[in-house]
Parts: sequence; C-alpha cells; structure tokens
Amino acid sequence: MVVSPLTRVGAGRRTANVFTGALRLMSWPHHPDRYLELLDPLLTTQSTRARIVDVDRTVPGMITLTLRPGRRCRFEAGQHIQFGVVVDGVRHTRCYSPSNSQHADDRIVLTVRAHPDGVVSRYLHESAEPGDVVDLGPAAGDFVLPPVRSDRLLLISGGSGITPVLSMLHTLADERHTGAVTFLHYARTAADVPQRARLDELAARANVEVVLAHTRGDGGHLHGRFCREHLDAVVPWFPGTATYACGPAGLTASVREVYRDAGAEQHLRTEEFTLPAVTVAGGAEGTVSFTTSGVVADNTGRTLLEQAESAGLRPDHGCRMGICHTCTTVRRSGCTRDVRTGELDSEPDARIRICVNAPVGDVAVDL
Repeated sequence: MVVSPLTRVGAGRRTANVFTGALRLMSWPHHPDRYLELLDPLLTTQSTRARIVDVDRTVPGMITLTLRPGRRCRFEAGQHIQFGVVVDGVRHTRCYSPSNSQHADDRIVLTVRAHPDGVVSRYLHESAEPGDVVDLGPAAGDFVLPPVRSDRLLLISGGSGITPVLSMLHTLADERHTGAVTFLHYARTAADVPQRARLDELAARANVEVVLAHTRGDGGHLHGRFCREHLDAVVPWFPGTATYACGPAGLTASVREVYRDAGAEQHLRTEEFTLPAVTVAGGAEGTVSFTTSGVVADNTGRTLLEQAESAGLRPDHGCRMGICHTCTTVRRSGCTRDVRTGELDSEPDARIRICVNAPVGDVAVDL
C-alpha cells in the first residue's frame, strides 16, 4: 500500500494533538508550557521563543541581534515579525523586520535603532545579552517581493529602514537570482551603515550593485539626501523598474514625489518606519470617550493610542506606525484623521488603528 504525503502529514498532526492533549491532562491545572519551560525556555507548545546568540553594537545608536528560534519562524523578505520582551516586569511587543534571508531556517537577524522614548529599543540597546530569551510572533505585512522575481530591481532604504530591503537582497542571493539588483542606502556616515561586511560580500556578486549615500561626512558613492539626480546618476532606467523603498517618512515621501513626476508610481512600493509629526491645526476640541473602561478625557489632538496611554490605559499595540494592526479597535462615533495621509473618516462602528488616527472633535472608541 502506498501512503500519500498528505496522509502522513495528517497522521503526524493527529499524533501531535494526542500527545499535547495527554500533556494537558497530566499538567492540569497548569498549561504544559509551565513545565516544559523549566526544562528549556524554548520548549513551548503555544508560542515561539528564541534565544539571543549574538549581540552587535558596533553601529552607533543601533543594535543587531541574532536569534535562534525554538522552531522555524517563517516570513517573507520585507515582512515584519512580532517581538516580545519583558522590561521591568511588563511584557512589551514590537514589530521588527528581519534583515536575513527568508530561507534561513535556524536564525533571525534584527537590527533595531535605539529611540530616546522607546522602552523596548532602549532596553535592548542597554541590556540585551547572549542567552536572553524573547518571544516571537507571526509574520505580517505586504511589503514583499513578487512571487515571480523581476529581471531588474531597485531597492532604496534609509536608516533602520535597511532591514526589510536587506532581507530582500539576502533572499535573492540565496535563490541565486541572476537579474540586475541595485541597492541604494542612505546613512549619515560610513559608521552608521549596519552589516557593512555582509553588504560588501553581496556587492561582490556580478549582478548586484551596492550604492551608499552619506548625508553627512565624507566617503560614500553619493552625498546628500535623496534626489532625482541621484537616481539619474546611478539608475537612469528607474522609471520602468520595480522599486522597493523603506525608511523615514521624509525619504519615502521624496521617493514617491520623484516617481510621480516621472509617471512611474505603478512601479514603486514603499514602507515607512516613522510617523510624520502630528500637528494640531487650530487647537484640539472635544473629548475622547474610551467606552470599555469608562474613561473620558479632553482631546489633545494626539493619536488615540497616545491619548489612551496618557489617560492611564494600556491598549495592545506593536509597531506604533500603522503596520502591524495590533492596536486595531472599533471607533463607535465621531471623526478621526489618519496622521499619515490627512484623510478624515467618520463612518460609525469602523475598525481603525489607534496608533495612526487622531480624533477630530468628540470621538468614542472601544478601549
């Protein structure tokens, strides 16, 4: 008798379910993970944990972590994963993009910039050490390469926005992609470029061109901030090329403007790692009602997430920039403004991301 692969997979799953069920019966009233983690913190059945095996702080203001997950953490190059860590007894979750190839089975590499007000990023920069155990959640995001790889690609990044596009470059290298790839990265100086040695290795490939632009200091192939002249000098064929750009809001806005002027917007995909500054025109008015908790506060004009935190609430959130959807909740009434686009929306009972929406007048949300 021939047993199909699907039959074997189904049998394996049933066996695993029976084993897990038996563990739950024996460990009641606690979950089996309560005991498994005593043997090894990576032995969990409900979540994925990873051990930090290397910490690199050579780039000022940045930290690069190499993680060994307890089980394979699947993602597509360009996506972000949820990263959980306990700081001062409180578990915090953030979203970071791996910078390694999606085909790497046994590791995750994250490069994180330390922000002055960032609880998690500052903790990692100051305290993370090899041996520490962290939580990993599922991957998400649609800033990814097409299933059929393009013959010619342009990757643009700035600052810590290098991570998702560097993952794309690593993935293409692992796939032995032969199409032409140009990687254009903006950093203050040469010392601010993470994983420089790996970039030099990739640049040695016949089909890969790495161009470093320094906004301050000497060195680099280009100088100053992104502009049309940079593209004309390095990739004059950019209008007809699939382009992926990630970085601060100022960089991605400039890239979009150049592509719009060139009539090439259809070839551009962007992702931002920082939100634009929230401006309050004419002063904020009204109140914000957090219906679940019963808290009512004066509207300050900041995002709903910031106002909820100021009111003493602790909403679930991750990236704080509208990418991960962790903070999504229902706006019961009122009007909100998307701080990224300026668009207004007042549809009742709409699901919104509170990290990128600010109330306009009286607003009620489920928090």
